[in-house]
Amino acid sequence: MSEKAVIDRFEGEHAVLFLGEAEKQLIVPRKSLPRGAREGHWLQVEVEGDALLSAVIDKEETKKARQRIGEKLARLRRGQHL
Repeated sequence: MSEKAVIDRFEGEHAVLFLGEAEKQLIVPRKSLPRGAREGHWLQVEVEGDALLSAVIDKEETKKARQRIGEKLARLRRGQHL
């Protein structure tokens, strides 16, 4: 089954992913991720149990997330968070 995941962080040779809306944590070998994958990148993944079968960077979802974060930071800088 294909689902979305975000790369939360890297810990040595492993990556910590949060899967789906429930944000289930999955720790996978860093080498199992696509070349160029970075923290904050969104992925389309195939998972079976705790095993990552495949992962592809979702460029569109990553772009949307970065835009949302940029907009929130801009509001905070203008003092609109109160």
